[in-house]
Amino acid sequence: MDINHEYAAHQSALMQASSAGSADQRQQQLAKASRIAGRISAFQRELGAAAACAWGVAHLLTPAPSAP
Repeated sequence: MDINHEYAAHQSALMQASSAGSADQRQQQLAKASRIAGRISAFQRELGAAAACAWGVAHLLTPAPSAP
Protein backbone atom coordinates (compact mmCIF):
# COMPACT_ATOMS: atom_id res chain seq x y z
CA MET A 1 0.00 0.00 0.00
CA ASP A 2 1.23 3.49 -0.83
CA ILE A 3 0.25 5.17 2.43
CA ASN A 4 0.96 8.66 1.10
CA HIS A 5 -1.43 8.01 -1.79
CA GLU A 6 -4.10 6.89 0.68
CA TYR A 7 -3.57 9.98 2.86
CA ALA A 8 -3.91 12.21 -0.22
CA ALA A 9 -7.03 10.36 -1.39
CA HIS A 10 -8.58 10.76 2.07
CA GLN A 11 -7.84 14.49 2.12
CA SER A 12 -9.21 14.87 -1.42
CA ALA A 13 -12.46 13.10 -0.50
CA LEU A 14 -12.90 15.39 2.51
CA MET A 15 -12.28 18.48 0.39
CA GLN A 16 -14.75 17.26 -2.23
CA ALA A 17 -17.31 16.64 0.51
CA SER A 18 -16.91 20.18 1.82
CA SER A 19 -17.53 21.66 -1.63
CA ALA A 20 -20.23 19.21 -2.76
CA GLY A 21 -23.19 20.65 -4.61
CA SER A 22 -25.75 18.46 -2.87
CA ALA A 23 -26.25 16.55 0.34
CA ASP A 24 -26.11 13.28 -1.60
CA GLN A 25 -22.75 14.14 -3.16
CA ARG A 26 -21.45 15.24 0.22
CA GLN A 27 -22.53 11.95 1.81
CA GLN A 28 -20.94 9.93 -1.00
CA GLN A 29 -17.61 11.72 -0.51
CA LEU A 30 -17.76 11.30 3.27
CA ALA A 31 -18.44 7.59 2.78
CA LYS A 32 -15.45 7.40 0.43
CA ALA A 33 -13.28 9.14 3.02
CA SER A 34 -14.52 6.69 5.64
CA ARG A 35 -13.60 3.68 3.50
CA ILE A 36 -10.13 5.11 2.91
CA ALA A 37 -9.67 5.78 6.63
CA GLY A 38 -10.62 2.16 7.27
CA ARG A 39 -7.94 0.95 4.85
CA ILE A 40 -5.35 3.23 6.45
CA SER A 41 -6.31 1.97 9.91
CA ALA A 42 -6.09 -1.68 8.86
CA PHE A 43 -2.70 -1.13 7.24
CA GLN A 44 -1.35 0.64 10.31
CA ARG A 45 -2.73 -2.04 12.66
CA GLU A 46 -0.89 -4.67 10.61
CA LEU A 47 2.32 -2.72 11.16
CA GLY A 48 1.59 -2.20 14.85
CA ALA A 49 1.56 1.60 14.37
CA ALA A 50 0.20 3.67 17.26
CA ALA A 51 -1.59 6.02 14.82
CA ALA A 52 -3.92 3.17 13.81
CA CYS A 53 -6.23 3.98 16.72
CA ALA A 54 -6.89 7.49 15.41
CA TRP A 55 -7.66 6.27 11.88
CA GLY A 56 -9.86 3.51 13.26
CA VAL A 57 -12.01 6.14 14.93
CA ALA A 58 -11.90 8.49 11.91
CA HIS A 59 -13.79 6.14 9.62
CA LEU A 60 -16.51 5.66 12.24
CA LEU A 61 -17.22 9.38 12.47
CA THR A 62 -18.99 9.73 9.11
CA PRO A 63 -22.09 11.79 9.86
CA ALA A 64 -25.52 10.37 9.20
CA PRO A 65 -27.30 11.70 6.10
CA SER A 66 -29.33 14.86 6.64
CA ALA A 67 -33.10 14.66 6.42
CA PRO A 68 -34.46 16.41 3.31
